[in-house]
Amino acid sequence: MRVVLAAALLLALAGCSLSGTAAAPGKKKLVVGYQSKTINTVTAGTLLRELGYLEKRLGGGYAVEWQDHDTGAPITAKMVAGKIDIGSMGDYPLLINAARAKNTELVSITGYNLRGGLNMVVVPPASKVTTLAGLKGAKVSASVGSAGHGTLVQALEKAGLDPAADVEVVNHQPPVGASQLEAGGVQAYAQFVAWPGLLVFQDKAKLIYDGSALRVPTFHGVVVRELYAKENPQVVDAFLKAQLDATRYLHDNPLRAAELVAKVTGLPPEVVYLYNGPGGIATFDVTLKPQLKAAHQHDIPYLKRISQDFAGVDLSRFANDSYLREAYGPAYDADTASTANPAKITGADPACGVPVTDPRTASELWLAAGGTRPAATPTCLLRQIAAAGAGEVRAAYVPDAATGTRWFADKSVWLREKGDYLPFTTRDGADAYRAAHPGAKPVTYAEALEKEAAR
Repeated sequence: MRVVLAAALLLALAGCSLSGTAAAPGKKKLVVGYQSKTINTVTAGTLLRELGYLEKRLGGGYAVEWQDHDTGAPITAKMVAGKIDIGSMGDYPLLINAARAKNTELVSITGYNLRGGLNMVVVPPASKVTTLAGLKGAKVSASVGSAGHGTLVQALEKAGLDPAADVEVVNHQPPVGASQLEAGGVQAYAQFVAWPGLLVFQDKAKLIYDGSALRVPTFHGVVVRELYAKENPQVVDAFLKAQLDATRYLHDNPLRAAELVAKVTGLPPEVVYLYNGPGGIATFDVTLKPQLKAAHQHDIPYLKRISQDFAGVDLSRFANDSYLREAYGPAYDADTASTANPAKITGADPACGVPVTDPRTASELWLAAGGTRPAATPTCLLRQIAAAGAGEVRAAYVPDAATGTRWFADKSVWLREKGDYLPFTTRDGADAYRAAHPGAKPVTYAEALEKEAAR
């Protein structure tokens, strides 16, 4: 892979300066690094900060300094320098953190997707490319060493392309890469939550690869400097309990949480809710699950290939759930063993007149007048949209019929089979389904709504 690459950590340090190097008189300082727009980390970042739970847990003897970054690289650089105490980042950056910061520990998870749906590849809306195979010879924007980059490499190999020769990966911070995609500087964009969803929502891109097709778990987590944790166990305990507080708030108040995160980050609430709402692409669960630890082990060979100075890590030492066990309580082992999304779409479907019970088909309508409505199936959702009128719909969400990835209904690829409508995140996914189900026929979103309106 021909990688246009600068020294990411050096650039990160050069572009970021520490603010407020001293705490207020009589107070101890805690420095937390987070990524506001990486909304899979909100329970240890944006949402946690805005709700003030950490400060409440710590009491008046501490001053918390929050430092916002676009990726995990600058957070790791500052942890190496001893200038950030606790940070949150994705699975690949966590591995880099373990290798470079040496004495750091993974102490909790923020959110995850067991199939990999938090990472995606998009192309410009007018592009004729519909699959990864069509990217041969293309320039692809990615943040080198990120989870999005790792997913790209694995997915290209699965599609029969040589990542080392068939594409050129250009190293960009997420917002820079998004601008380059729009300007035509690159032909594709491989990134992590929430950038692909944002660009598709804004009609600036179309999705060609859903990371869920890879079936490799992806996640974000919280890392702490080991020495800091040993010297300040009460701070780590307070942080983890505050993260649990924020996670409960997210589950209990999904719409309000999405709107709060949107207000702070500038992201559209509809995009935040796509990932963080009930049945969202991200499952928010702090426990260190064995599937996620196994995914980390799986990722190591790929990270060695895409980051030349990454030699490896001792994952048995890096993952330490002892602090979390203490903060979590007796339900920790049982909850660690469960992979059910604790935030489900529930209620009664007003169009089909049935309860919403199956998370594999549960869908959701967000009305312009305010509030959301559950739908038992994508077909029932279409009936609700048709009854409400397109102008009354703020957003509508459906799960991919094969992968379960939650996606925008109007951006999905639709099939009709035996009177039911089946949504897919990508054309490739819909074509794969049709190959195994010849009776399934393509239908546009507009045609589906028209037919349901005429029922």
